[in-house]
Amino acid sequence: MAKKDAPPRWDRKMQQRLARGEAAALGELYDRFASLVHGLAHRVLDDERAADRITREVFTHVWEHPDSYDPKQGPLRSWVASLTHRLAVQRLRATETAALPQEGHNGTEELERKVRHASVAARADYIVQSMPAPLRAALELAYFQRRDYRQTAADLGVTEDEARRRLRLGLQLLSTAHDTAAPGAPPGYGGAA
Repeated sequence: MAKKDAPPRWDRKMQQRLARGEAAALGELYDRFASLVHGLAHRVLDDERAADRITREVFTHVWEHPDSYDPKQGPLRSWVASLTHRLAVQRLRATETAALPQEGHNGTEELERKVRHASVAARADYIVQSMPAPLRAALELAYFQRRDYRQTAADLGVTEDEARRRLRLGLQLLSTAHDTAAPGAPPGYGGAA
């Protein structure tokens, strides 16, 4: 039996392939995580071009520094999300700070509010994308299609009790978006860093 804290085999092998300079590994990593990276960057920056730049920066960093990922610290997905978040927040701060001299003290408070809001929103997106498909499907039906638990149960082909359980668990996971040290959170996620 494998150790509980051992990283998934794919993560370790991917890091090794990147360290050897396998371009195919970068392509595979990009295919797997590009939508996550771009979505998180866009959520923080609210700018398509800036999100594209952050996406390029993240994959460039991964390609140039594959050893900066430590499999013992958690999944590769969380590391990539944390890197994305950090770079996007840095870009948001740099962009917004340029406007501060005209706005004064209130501008600084507004910047920090924007950063906190963007961080929580990006973390919520990460949580939803990371949750198991049955929970995500139940939440999507309830939220986007305005289905109650009975309709959700019928749509998913599960019992009403199971639909309520999935919705409750999904909402509990989503509620951790405000927590800075929620279990399973990528390092630095949830805070304004």
